[in-house]
Amino acid sequence: MNDPSFKIQANHFCSDQHFDNLYPRSIQQLSSKHWTPIGVAVLASEFLAERPGSRILDIGSGIGKFCLAGARQYPDSHFYGVEQRKRLIQFAEKAQKRTGIENATFIHGNFTQLDFTLFDHFYFYNSFYENLVDEEFHIDESTDYSLSLYEYYTHYLFNVLTERPSGTRLVTYHGFREVIPPGYRLVESPQNILLRCWIRE
Repeated sequence: MNDPSFKIQANHFCSDQHFDNLYPRSIQQLSSKHWTPIGVAVLASEFLAERPGSRILDIGSGIGKFCLAGARQYPDSHFYGVEQRKRLIQFAEKAQKRTGIENATFIHGNFTQLDFTLFDHFYFYNSFYENLVDEEFHIDESTDYSLSLYEYYTHYLFNVLTERPSGTRLVTYHGFREVIPPGYRLVESPQNILLRCWIRE
């Protein structure tokens, strides 16, 4: 393809370092702990964008890395990210504008406020884990952290996934099994990475 804008876009997604350069230094420094690696995003979106028109939700989307990488890979699906930190939503939207990705939408809010029937499949990079660790692992101090919040969010997501119909797809990365309800079958688990692909039977 000879379109210069496509080549520029491709450069952003050729490695984690190139993608992270879309963001300020302070955000880049969080990448290894908090943002989905490009290679993982490609594998996860391949499983989730199983047919054109799929609506995929990233629960705790941060600076939008998974959504933008997946949306570029699968332009016939739409990727949504929900994130409670407004400044991270702003970073995601700026990166989206710079990359020219159109099939991604970022939602500012808590995932418990969403209508999950609007989405087909889900990606979860254990965004609740911050509630279990010390300050040095926190993205920032703009939200509350506690064991009770971890338990509340885990229980809420478990119940939401329980109510999803047969055929619902879920990808967890560095996730704990306790968010996976009975009825979800593990269908794929690539070697050497903590990625798990599930289908609701």
